[in-house]
Amino acid sequence: MSSSHEFTSSVYLLTFALLLQTIFGASPLFHFCSSSENFTTNDPYESNLKKLLGNLNYQTPPQGFGFGTAGKHPYQTYGLALCRGDVGASDCKTCVNEASNEIHKRCPYNKGAIIWYDNCLLKYLNQDFFGQIDNQNKFYMWNLRNVSNPTKFNQMTRGLLSLLAKEASGTPKLYAVGEQELGESKKLYGLAQCTRDLSNTDCFKCLDGIIDELPRCCDGKEGGRVVSGSCNFRYEIYPFVST
Repeated sequence: MSSSHEFTSSVYLLTFALLLQTIFGASPLFHFCSSSENFTTNDPYESNLKKLLGNLNYQTPPQGFGFGTAGKHPYQTYGLALCRGDVGASDCKTCVNEASNEIHKRCPYNKGAIIWYDNCLLKYLNQDFFGQIDNQNKFYMWNLRNVSNPTKFNQMTRGLLSLLAKEASGTPKLYAVGEQELGESKKLYGLAQCTRDLSNTDCFKCLDGIIDELPRCCDGKEGGRVVSGSCNFRYEIYPFVST
């Protein structure tokens, strides 16, 4: 069982986030603060957390992923950062640095927290969560526009995302993008990605699980995504990643 249940497990439904990002610049998509344990100012955990976040800021950009620990029990902290697979090192560094600063403001004394941006994810906890699927911390996003033939579109969307889940789980980066013809000069674009602490098998399991939530999230919508603490997918009828 994932230790991610330390966070609030409610599913939040978000719309217009991408539009707001375009208007106001990069901002967090969402975040959760741990509600179970806190630390105080000058607590050893605080210095370990600062060291961990500094290490992630340095470690993550070159490869798009970083994870590690700082300190010793009972003040040890575990964390990881992941950038979207098409994001370059410079933008990755900017995103992880912003995430580190912002999560400190939003969850200043929480021993665990997670924050998502369009370009990256940052998570830390006072328990070892590496290699465990975090499917409880998640949120949905969808386009408000409906497609004209939802049954066919939903089938094609699930088909593309299922293919991408298989592809992503078989690659070192645990990341895949692809597209599919919709007819009438239109295409469907998709992305699937996992945090690289997961095994290939667990990456597929994580993606397969959130793809099952398509009807609840994005039934008949032109675009949508399900984002969890360990994996995410996105689909749109326009290109949204660099190739």
